[in-house]
Amino acid sequence: MKLFQKLLLAPAALGLMAPVAASAADLNIAGLSQYGSEEQVTSITQFSDVQPTDWAYQALSNLIERYGCVAGYPNGTYRGSRAMTRYEAAALLNACLDRITEVTDELKRLMKEFEKELAVLKGRVDGLEAKVGELEATQFSTTTKLKGIATFVLGANSFGGSNGRIKDAARDLEGATAFAYDVRLNFDTSFTGKDLLRTTLRAGNFGDSAWGGAPTVGGNGANLGLNALEVAFQENCGTGMDCGDVVAINRLFYQFPIGDKVTVTFGGRVRQDDMLAMWPSVYPADTVLDVFTYAGAPGTYSLNLGAGAGVWYQDNGWSFSINYVAANGDNGSPVSRYDADGNQLGGGIGTAASNETFTAQIGYAASNWGAAVAYNYGNGVGPASGTPAAVLAGAYAGSNNSVAVSAYWQPSQSGFIPSISAGWGITGYSNYDDGFNFDGPTANSWYVGLQWDDAFIKGNALGMALGQPTFITNTGRDSQSAQDGNWAWEWWYKFQVTDNISVTPALYYLSNPLGQAGWELNGRSNSSAPLTNFGGIIKTTFKF
Repeated sequence: MKLFQKLLLAPAALGLMAPVAASAADLNIAGLSQYGSEEQVTSITQFSDVQPTDWAYQALSNLIERYGCVAGYPNGTYRGSRAMTRYEAAALLNACLDRITEVTDELKRLMKEFEKELAVLKGRVDGLEAKVGELEATQFSTTTKLKGIATFVLGANSFGGSNGRIKDAARDLEGATAFAYDVRLNFDTSFTGKDLLRTTLRAGNFGDSAWGGAPTVGGNGANLGLNALEVAFQENCGTGMDCGDVVAINRLFYQFPIGDKVTVTFGGRVRQDDMLAMWPSVYPADTVLDVFTYAGAPGTYSLNLGAGAGVWYQDNGWSFSINYVAANGDNGSPVSRYDADGNQLGGGIGTAASNETFTAQIGYAASNWGAAVAYNYGNGVGPASGTPAAVLAGAYAGSNNSVAVSAYWQPSQSGFIPSISAGWGITGYSNYDDGFNFDGPTANSWYVGLQWDDAFIKGNALGMALGQPTFITNTGRDSQSAQDGNWAWEWWYKFQVTDNISVTPALYYLSNPLGQAGWELNGRSNSSAPLTNFGGIIKTTFKF
């Protein structure tokens, strides 16, 4: 059989008895690449779907054995019944031309027939090669990807309540309209394709804003804790020092698999949740109040950040995670002491000054729901968010033990039914706290978050959450009653302006953010909340 007939029979085996017209705009370079760049087969037996009874079997065999210019698909098939365009036929011809040394009359006729397609194909390939070369020349790393997120927040707080002195103090500290930002740059590096070295650079100026800082209960009694936003970040460099706008290493850890089911993580700046196989919540799509980002249990999921290591195991939806984090693990002094400004000195790993957490979690994740139970031991680390009494009890009253039960469910399709996330946590403190006259107090927390995807407009999201941030439920002393209860609400709507830009207006309300501290400052009378907090923000997020 002559070459001309052989080359025409090969496209015919793919369903091209008569060439299909196609314009240059229809050319699919990705689809054609297999003809010219994939490894050519050396024997027709390598095709699992080509049988000796096929009508073009012999012609295809001759092309492979004589010229070696036929390639298949990565899964070892030839797909002889699939239709081809003229461009695909030209790509096949082009692959064969590179291997043919004798130019026959039949070959000249075939080249003439596909002259236009071969020219377009060559131009497209040359253009792609130039672009690839340009990208390779300008990329900063072949192993690292950069992902960034920048957030702007504009908003204000308003305060009410029964105690004018506390209310005025809160207004003096947090009553102004403010504009703050947070920016994170994640450098994700992989050396094997399965491991991950993450380096996160982060900067922000929320330290003096209306939505950042730690709880304050003395002096003016203003709240600087429960109204903190999840994006509120400012590098901590000591009391009385302005560390806004300082770029710092926020994460630095390495993660790698052992087999198919075990993953190990360790690093000098790794957070508790970086080492959990699953997160038992799907709320929220866009974060507002920080208190609603801990799966209902800020005591158990304290998100302690420092030197640490962990391992998790996953199989058939089940997972078990265990990890350890020492917030002061980089310090060489094992002695726990404080300077004049109240900053802790000392640290190390496994010492009284480590500010350490040990966490274990067992969970199950199905296609549209998941649940987890977790235990956490903390020493010098209180709940990540809560009333001033609950946070300070954890930080200064020695060790604590916490348990969390959290779960979520989401519909298979977006509609009127929202996703539901809920969680509950309990924390027991071992030591006394002279500041609040506590002796081994107990704290609780819970929340429910609802989220509607594609709300009103596809791509947008609507959400709300209700709960009680960590609050003291038992002081441990018969002479001291617990007056720490409070409620938190938030409502938000995310406008997805583009794939990379979203705008989220949000409202929130805190019924008694000072809790027990407000009761003490209000003359030990809690007939009504001495301070309430209503706030609103507009958050703009840029992802790149």
